[in-house]
Amino acid sequence: MGDAQELMDRQCARFAELDPDLPDRYLLPKGDPLMARLPGGGAAAGLVVHNRVPRGSTQSLWQATDTFELFPLLGDRPQEGMDALLGEWRRLLAEQGASATDSSCVVTWPSRDARATRALLDHGFVPLSCLAIRPPGPPPDEDTKLSGTVKVRRAEPADLDSVVELALAEHAYAALVGASVHRPGAAELKRTAARLRLAAGSGTGGDPVWLAEQDGTPIALAECGWVDPDRQAGGHRLRSGRWAYVNCVSVHEQARGGGVGRQLMSTAHDEFARAGVVGSFLYYNPPNPLSSVFWPRQGYRPLWTMWEVRPATALR
Repeated sequence: MGDAQELMDRQCARFAELDPDLPDRYLLPKGDPLMARLPGGGAAAGLVVHNRVPRGSTQSLWQATDTFELFPLLGDRPQEGMDALLGEWRRLLAEQGASATDSSCVVTWPSRDARATRALLDHGFVPLSCLAIRPPGPPPDEDTKLSGTVKVRRAEPADLDSVVELALAEHAYAALVGASVHRPGAAELKRTAARLRLAAGSGTGGDPVWLAEQDGTPIALAECGWVDPDRQAGGHRLRSGRWAYVNCVSVHEQARGGGVGRQLMSTAHDEFARAGVVGSFLYYNPPNPLSSVFWPRQGYRPLWTMWEVRPATALR
């Protein structure tokens, strides 16, 4: 890893040209070093982190049990570097005997880097998730007025059953079209998380949860929060400052397509703007035919893409 700093410097300079919204640093965790030589000279490097998600944890609802994550250092040769590094990674996983079930390889990389995208596709990766950002202010489409009796309000602890029902519906759909995983005990995990969130969000400074109601019946949910990347683990993928975070949005199947989701997020974005955030962010699944259309219309655009191979042994 002797030339790692040079690779880091060239990579950060390239990121700055690629996307001005990327943070000005690329932080590396502790992990196992990986090195690859490039055709014609030069090198690529990286660190591999192996995480085993505890069974029965909330994290297990959106990750494989055995997750191998690569943090590449490619300098200014993204396609050749990524290709060579993934080839070395495949050989390393074969030597380590990676599990052929409930495992994954993950690479998180700037969404606008088409050259690295080509190498990831060639090695069998799929863009299962992306981190998308939005500047503060009103959405591009202001048409959020609905007919009927739909109203949006802050959820309270007494709304626990409705919040859990809507959150579970979103999770079940995401497990079909994204990175989420259906696990035994998902209902209880969601209930515990919702109970804590509602209790904490009942005050003025807590994480907000909104419900949209039609004739008094909850039909949509938005769970949100506040994040400071400088104080948050894994926050190095955002620029410094206070951000709003959209954790989960769920609209009842029978209510989709009528503007409920737009009205719900209009309320959320108004509060985000009043709070003076740098912007808001969320994770959505590009294969999801609903969220991949809805979120760009709300002004969100991909910043980082989470590429995955499941199981890890399927890496080409």
